[in-house]
Amino acid sequence: MVRRPPCHAPRVDRPELQVVHLGVVEYREAAALQERVRAARVAGRIGDTLLLLEHWPVYTKGRRPDPGGLPMGEDWYRMQGFDIVETKRGGRVTYHGPGQLVGYPIMAVTDVVGFVRTMERSLVAALADEGLEAHTRTDEGPDYTGVWIRDRKVASIGVHVSRGVSAHGFAVNVHNDLQPFEWVVACGLPEVRMTSVQKELASVDDELPCFRRRVAHRFAEAHGMRQRLLSEARLRDALGEAGPDASTSAPPTGAIGSAGSGS
Repeated sequence: MVRRPPCHAPRVDRPELQVVHLGVVEYREAAALQERVRAARVAGRIGDTLLLLEHWPVYTKGRRPDPGGLPMGEDWYRMQGFDIVETKRGGRVTYHGPGQLVGYPIMAVTDVVGFVRTMERSLVAALADEGLEAHTRTDEGPDYTGVWIRDRKVASIGVHVSRGVSAHGFAVNVHNDLQPFEWVVACGLPEVRMTSVQKELASVDDELPCFRRRVAHRFAEAHGMRQRLLSEARLRDALGEAGPDASTSAPPTGAIGSAGSGS
């Protein structure tokens, strides 16, 4: 049996990365929040920030042309209860749903490729903490960006950098429903097989809370930083706004039950 390190890491003296746990957030709401956080980061009102959250069931489309990514036609997906959103991130079609850990780093970036490679390494390290041997496939081209366990993809990455500050980021399948990936050409790869932390561990436990902490630690560590937890209320104060917690947002009408059963 693999012995896992503790979820909490010792504090060291490094630059701070503000980490905000948001719960389950509707995709468009989260995208709007990202842009407000990015504007504040560009203006220097806040420091580098990592938003960690989940989404209600949604397919998102990246900037790269992908005419066959939704082979059933958009109306079919909407009839099944999936939202479909076009985004500014790199990459092609992917799925988000409860039980999948999504991370949006809002950070100053000078080397976009290096930033993505560092993100990949941090996720490989977090998966290793779970006892899973993961790897990257960067030598096979941009379509293979992300993190893999053998020939199965466990994490997708797509970023957008504007005015020197990043948005969008990564999504790691933890205990989410994998079936929605089967209904699209995920990441532009017809042959891709998706997997999850829960599936690889053959576990029935909710791995997400501890794994979320591992990812925050490894992500900060890979960037030479230390994490500092920030509540959503404090984040909104820093943005000069007030409102209900994003974690209280309700699922969209018609969201399918099988993909909406996570925490």
